[in-house]
Amino acid sequence: MKAVIPVYDICTLSHQQKDDIFISRFAPYLKSHKNLHLAHKHSFYHLVFFTKGGGNQTIDFENFPVKPFQIYFMIPGQVHSWAFEGEVDGYIINFSTTFFQSFLLKANYLDDLPFFAGITRDAVIDIPQQLQAKIISLFEDLVVENETINSLGIDMARTIMLQLFITIARLKIDAPGTIAPSYNYTLLRSFQKLIESNYMQLRLPKQYAELLYITPNHLNALCNDVLGISAGEVIRNRITLEAKRLLINHEMTILEIANHLNFADNSYFSKFFKKQEGMTPEEFRKISDNHVHHN
Repeated sequence: MKAVIPVYDICTLSHQQKDDIFISRFAPYLKSHKNLHLAHKHSFYHLVFFTKGGGNQTIDFENFPVKPFQIYFMIPGQVHSWAFEGEVDGYIINFSTTFFQSFLLKANYLDDLPFFAGITRDAVIDIPQQLQAKIISLFEDLVVENETINSLGIDMARTIMLQLFITIARLKIDAPGTIAPSYNYTLLRSFQKLIESNYMQLRLPKQYAELLYITPNHLNALCNDVLGISAGEVIRNRITLEAKRLLINHEMTILEIANHLNFADNSYFSKFFKKQEGMTPEEFRKISDNHVHHN
């Protein structure tokens, strides 16, 4: 049996007319989408705020315990599965990549929010007690606005979502000592954005350093300082992540994946993957198959 990792878009999940936005309480959503505990990809932005629940979830192959008053954010293309324990509830929002673009003059506004950077550990956030009531009331307002189909209702939903995003982004930015000085932080984000759009072609730190107008040594020191790994490792990690996302889907052979990721040949790809993951692409595929079918 071929394990194909499904890619969900909003229409297939929402059963409603609004293609760009889907807002719901989490328990009924979970009931009508039982297959979602298996690994799946989203073609849209996705966030869930838990008000009750336990168990764990995996986002881009990293595992996180689920707990009440936790929110997680996902960007399009990330891979996700979960194993909940007991009763789970909260709120879910799915929205398309274009949902804010025409609304905001700054089209990439969301990319600059720390939890929409595609860095998983920055995207799973425990909401502190003093903010929990406020976050719940914003979600409640969203559920109400979602009933109003007219355009002003949708605009109101957008403004409430922006309040939600800014309130949560501030937690990260205001936290004492958690963030690198803003120049370094901005530089690192620029590096990560450049990797995101160029990792298929550009593999060398010096190519990125050139685009950022800094020396390769400066880029390396920055990554070691803030992330604790070298610039080369940051690039390799992104390529590996893409390889894993493609491997759990059987639509492509390993040779096709190697070609797609611009490796000279299959054996070069296998060597690269084994060095990164400690196993071959074939072994990784086999393990994730078992995981997908026996979960």
